[in-house]
Amino acid sequence: MSGVELRTVGAGEGEQRLDRWFRKHYPELSFGRLAKLLRTGQVRVDGKRAETSTRLVEGQAIRVPPLEGHGRTGSQPAERRPAPPLSEAEAEALRARILFKDDWLIAIDKPAGLAVQGGSGQTQHLDAMLDALMFEAVERPRLVHRLDRDTAGVLVLARTAEAARQLGEAFQREGGGDGARKIYWALVAGVPPKRRSELDLPLGKAGAPGREKVRTDVADAKSARTRYHVIDSHARKASFVMLRPLTGRTHQLRVHMAALGCPILGDGKYGGRQSFLERPALPKQLMLLARELAVPHPEDGTTVRFTAPVPPHFAEAMAALRFDPSGPALERAAEWLEG
Repeated sequence: MSGVELRTVGAGEGEQRLDRWFRKHYPELSFGRLAKLLRTGQVRVDGKRAETSTRLVEGQAIRVPPLEGHGRTGSQPAERRPAPPLSEAEAEALRARILFKDDWLIAIDKPAGLAVQGGSGQTQHLDAMLDALMFEAVERPRLVHRLDRDTAGVLVLARTAEAARQLGEAFQREGGGDGARKIYWALVAGVPPKRRSELDLPLGKAGAPGREKVRTDVADAKSARTRYHVIDSHARKASFVMLRPLTGRTHQLRVHMAALGCPILGDGKYGGRQSFLERPALPKQLMLLARELAVPHPEDGTTVRFTAPVPPHFAEAMAALRFDPSGPALERAAEWLEG
């Protein structure tokens, strides 16, 4: 049917009721209308009929029929335009970013500026492009975690429902010995107060829908922990920092570094003017890179590790600040972060 969407249950959405998932992503759709769409089989989860109380699992595919005209009385439907068809050149460009592929998973180098999932008024996002990564498989790849739109680096996709389940569980155990382990590189304003440390600052969302920000001072804040290690600094104006999130909260690294007084360069949302240096002039982009990701492989549980290349805007900023992207300092920092 024209206009049908296949949406993937994202990171942090597991164990959520299906009706609450729709309330979050399609606030214009009434509960009664959703219940009717479920009764008639127009909304399905992994190809199967479901109920409003169905508990979701990260990586599941939700079939969403066209919803125009089915909102609450007097409400305006949210602007959701179908994604434009992917050209062969665009598909090839996406395939060229594959870092690893087997029968269970695909690791890609997500470029900065590409959203992982769509939102209101947004059609260009990775979730709408995943048909280009099916290859010989019958199932469409599934998202099992997310990166911010402006963050570049390693992102893993599951190629089967079972792989999605196992990888989703690994990301829920993020920071633990048998869970997903992430290493980020960041360029931040100023110099953190300690050479290396672990931050424990609970985070929660506040603000009107569409203008929400993650903060450390909200009543329903959840535990959030980050380890950081300073690699180098430049004239006390900026620092090269390696980060390891031990929890997976939205915008965690960005908010934690801003709370230290050292916002990530290019992060105007949380750092304001402080996140943009006057000299040297740097690209006006977020300087956050998902450099490494280690996960237990769904087939046998052995750890597989993927590394993303340094993108051009990040490399340009590193060169301008005279930071070395190699050397023993990075190895020592990685060992401490993993410890």
